Amino acid sequence: MKTSKLIVIVLIVAVAGFVIYSMQHNTTSTDEGYVEFIQQERAAMEKFMKGGDGSPFSQDSIVFEGLKFFPADVRYRVKAKLKPIEGKKVVLLSTSDGKEQKYLEYAFAEFELDGVQNQLLILEVMEMGPQRGKLFLAFSDDTSGRETYGAGRYLDVKKVPAAKSVELDFNLAYNPYCAYNDKYSCPFPPKENLLKIAIRAGEMNYHP
Repeated sequence: MKTSKLIVIVLIVAVAGFVIYSMQHNTTSTDEGYVEFIQQERAAMEKFMKGGDGSPFSQDSIVFEGLKFFPADVRYRVKAKLKPIEGKKVVLLSTSDGKEQKYLEYAFAEFELDGVQNQLLILEVMEMGPQRGKLFLAFSDDTSGRETYGAGRYLDVKKVPAAKSVELDFNLAYNPYCAYNDKYSCPFPPKENLLKIAIRAGEMNYHP
């Protein structure tokens, strides 16, 4: 092999190695920044629960013993396809105190996780008040009742007009207030949102 060809091959291999290393390095930096973001969000949540105005622990002399979370895992931050719903219907969700809350179908969020195709129904708040028009997503999964709260968890979803996709970050999944204080009224997940997989991300069960 001519020396010139050998030099070219060596250069190609070196450049390819540098590109791969750079991609890995950038991914690591991004992951580290993401984990730090999740930790900051959780610290803010802990602070509010401990002494914030409106915290479920601020009533009835309930002692706050701290929250538990799964380790932050970027794998559980998924991009879901939004599937529009034609002829949207009103959905009545049963609540923890035996009542019902009214919602409107908004869209289905379709995503793949652990090789499984999943679908969650996103609802829109209909009740009058400051939350009217906002989106609501409640779900349960194979960890519910064991590692996580038995009645499911919630995930905040931002409404973006005409959006065709949505980010579902299960690392930010949280318990309804009923997990800490049974005097609250919390809607249960709709039957469409009973996932068959384990979402080991977000807040775990609260054990005082």
